Amino acid sequence: MTKGSETARRDALLARRLDLVASVSALTAEALRLNQKRAGIEMEVLRLELEIGRSHASAQLVRDLHEAEQSAAAILQACVACEERIVSAEADIEELDRQLVATANKN
Repeated sequence: MTKGSETARRDALLARRLDLVASVSALTAEALRLNQKRAGIEMEVLRLELEIGRSHASAQLVRDLHEAEQSAAAILQACVACEERIVSAEADIEELDRQLVATANKN
């Protein structure tokens, strides 16, 4: 490879790395948002369980509890999927870093 093509390859790798780092940042923000939402729903579940324990289980409270538990489960699944995407993007960054080191070692 010529010096110019090596530089172009390195620049392409760096641009890709920058995109991946931005993706990890966005995914991390999404994971934080989801975890905050999950915590709020879990607090609602606890509140409903306490209310049911104090005033006996009215049909509405039981429905509300069931809906909150379903929401918590859905949010948990979204959190897991987001974490998996973060791990994947970080692995891609590690691979790019290896390629960048190999490119630098050629010079």
